[in-house]
Amino acid sequence: MASAAEAARTATRVDLLAIPEAERFHEVIDGELVRKAMPTGPHGRAQSRIASRIGGPFDRRPGGRFPGGWWLVTEVEVELETHEVYRPDVAGWRRERLATLPDAAPITVRPDWVCEVLSASNARNDLVKKMRAYQRVGVPHYWVVDPDVETLTVFRWTAQGFLLVLAAERSERVRAEPFDAIELFVGALFGDDDDE
Repeated sequence: MASAAEAARTATRVDLLAIPEAERFHEVIDGELVRKAMPTGPHGRAQSRIASRIGGPFDRRPGGRFPGGWWLVTEVEVELETHEVYRPDVAGWRRERLATLPDAAPITVRPDWVCEVLSASNARNDLVKKMRAYQRVGVPHYWVVDPDVETLTVFRWTAQGFLLVLAAERSERVRAEPFDAIELFVGALFGDDDDE
């Protein structure tokens, strides 16, 4: 049985990395080691569609037919602070700020964009605890995708807190920063074809 002191100890990346990699589907949130929920079909689909819709034109070198200029990844460990190590659903770094994508885990460079896909079991963490940490460390852009109500919410960092810059539903076409060089059909995140 753990003592009260052991139970109150703040978890860090050391605790996370002690879990075998094949079993490590965890995050350290507010100093607590938390297992991520298994994604549902709608959650996984939204995550996949975000990665493909944004990744296609942006996850490449800048120049040419597409805007490029980003590294985009899904489900990688990102250390924001020693007691805040997350696995964002999708995260991105501007290539002008990060010359190569690190192969070490966790990545210790703050992302320039994070997108979290809500599910019943993680909504509180994504909308409160993780959002606070993303604000504290200065993540410039934070997207929240909710497959249950089929919405995209876009926030921009300010010193006073995240500023809501866009709230869109399934039927809308938007230009969502920082990827506003392209028009995004919100329904495509939930399985609709782009031409609808």
